[in-house]
Amino acid sequence: MTMTNPDAVPAASSAQAHDSTETKTGFLGLVIGSVGVVYGDIGTSPLYAFREAIVAATGAHDGAGPISREIVLGLLSLIIWALLFVVTVKYVIFLLRADNNGEGGTLALMALAQRALGRSSTTILLFGLTGSALFYGDAMITPALSVLSAVEGLKIATPHLEAFVVPLTLVILIALFTVQFRGTASVSKLFGPLMTIWFVAIAVGGIVHITDDPGVLLSFSPHYAIVFMYNHGWMALITLGAVVLVVTGAEALYADLGHFGRRPIQAAWLWFVLPALLLNYLGQGALVLGDPKTISNPFYLLYPKWALLPMVFLATCATVIASQAVITGAYSLAQQAIQLGLLPRFEVKHTSAVHYGQIYVSRVNWFLLIGVVLLVGIFHTSSALATAYGIAVTGTMMMTTFMAYVVVRWIWKWSALQALALCLPLSIIDIGFFGANLLKFHDGGWAPVSIAAFILLITLTWRRGSRQLFEKTRRQEVPLDALVRNLDKKDIHRVTGTAVFLTSDPENAPTAMLHSLKHYKVLHEHNVILTVETADTPRVSPEERVELEAVSKTFSRVRIRYGFMESPNIPKALAIARKAGWTFDIMSTSFFLSRRTLRVAKNSLMPHWQDKLFISLARSSDDATNYFQIPSERVVEVGTQVAI
Repeated sequence: MTMTNPDAVPAASSAQAHDSTETKTGFLGLVIGSVGVVYGDIGTSPLYAFREAIVAATGAHDGAGPISREIVLGLLSLIIWALLFVVTVKYVIFLLRADNNGEGGTLALMALAQRALGRSSTTILLFGLTGSALFYGDAMITPALSVLSAVEGLKIATPHLEAFVVPLTLVILIALFTVQFRGTASVSKLFGPLMTIWFVAIAVGGIVHITDDPGVLLSFSPHYAIVFMYNHGWMALITLGAVVLVVTGAEALYADLGHFGRRPIQAAWLWFVLPALLLNYLGQGALVLGDPKTISNPFYLLYPKWALLPMVFLATCATVIASQAVITGAYSLAQQAIQLGLLPRFEVKHTSAVHYGQIYVSRVNWFLLIGVVLLVGIFHTSSALATAYGIAVTGTMMMTTFMAYVVVRWIWKWSALQALALCLPLSIIDIGFFGANLLKFHDGGWAPVSIAAFILLITLTWRRGSRQLFEKTRRQEVPLDALVRNLDKKDIHRVTGTAVFLTSDPENAPTAMLHSLKHYKVLHEHNVILTVETADTPRVSPEERVELEAVSKTFSRVRIRYGFMESPNIPKALAIARKAGWTFDIMSTSFFLSRRTLRVAKNSLMPHWQDKLFISLARSSDDATNYFQIPSERVVEVGTQVAI
């Protein structure tokens, strides 16, 4: 059944929701929780980001190239200001305020921007879909790159273990994806404390070496970044493509807004995560200035030999946590896309009875695993894989800024000049980073672009095919009101009980009902035309869940609304309808669903290959009975053939 997007449904304000959450859980607990979930990705960037940036600037993989003080201070300055401007200003201060009823993320922002315009905008839709598609590229590269870079510490501790790096990485990744169906409720409580230890460890490693060369603190001046960009020309642009690795994971700040609230995420970043990252990068810079040969792996070489194996273990735990956060985000994004009608109905399982957001989407899980294994097998090293990373991250950031302008202009009611003054500099930075990463397309950037193109093809095909199917069936249907008036004049045999007909178009008679009348010549005593709608808000309050409308004595319309982050449950929703005056007995109710068999029409509006793809997607769609959680023994399916 195709989902529709009604007008915005009132919900509790995000501020109230967050205040309530902070009161119940405790502000400090939310801060520690955000350290574990929100900052896992960006927190593991020191494993490879500085190394890749300095290699890009000098071409020196082993310290043999010209690693001057000017280059190191210039790179450190670029890193510092990327963290301050992109992460702190754009995400922590600005975007966390652009929430959709307390929720953030690409699709939440897309729905908010659509609401701001008061209509469906193809441009905004493409921005949202492109950003989401690029996120899946990120969701594959993050586990592969993070775990690979952590395990590579083994060859620093014991060089003869180098041959085991890739196999061990694959074992860890396969194990990680294999246990996803069990959920993370039992181990997620460890994420915050473990990541807290991680950030303390990387801060300490940096402090020790900053004392060797306190001059690296001069890199806080933007003068060094400007001089580096001016003096190095084309090479500076290539280097910028590596510097962006320090801000990977910034999108998680926004996407996880609904889980922790704005204030805990901001506090964790400003008072703990950001200082730890800055100290570590400064320490790596001081280490390389003292010994250029440490560029081979400046992160692990911050630590004495006795601490290497413990740091490898801690880094592996941190990268698994970072990967888990991205994987969970991919599940949530898929659920939102399904609810918004952008993907077929995939089975969504809830893995926790307490934490609503903990879900498992089997098809997404195995799709990610196949992609991750292929990436590790193709690139082999974190340095090679790092070249593929930036396009996905910067592309998503760019789409986010474009949509944020619409929110600032029409939701916040800023003038065009004020909105441009805020969003234009952010867009210029995003476009600069994206352009710099496009230069790495042939070296690995093709990987996330290919993944995003595949996801985009799937979503656009499903949306286009669903619309064409809807229009095709609508032309063949009969207006409900006219049919009901006609039926009330006739003496049709009635059977006891209630019949619920599911349809995406409540104005027309459902196909299942028409076929039932045609073949059986009977009606139930009570007939309900049921439509499930998806609001452009994350969740819908119980008071706004169900809307009843009497059509006649024997017919009524029922609309059930869900937010795009909720899983439909029709029996529970109908139980709410009892309070509105509808007597509902599940044991005397039959649910009638239309099961369409699709075939390609001769005059199809889509290319033949796209028709075939849409039909294949429709066949793979989860059964409506399971998706809407209807008791299977109460369901009657009526099959029809439709040519599209």
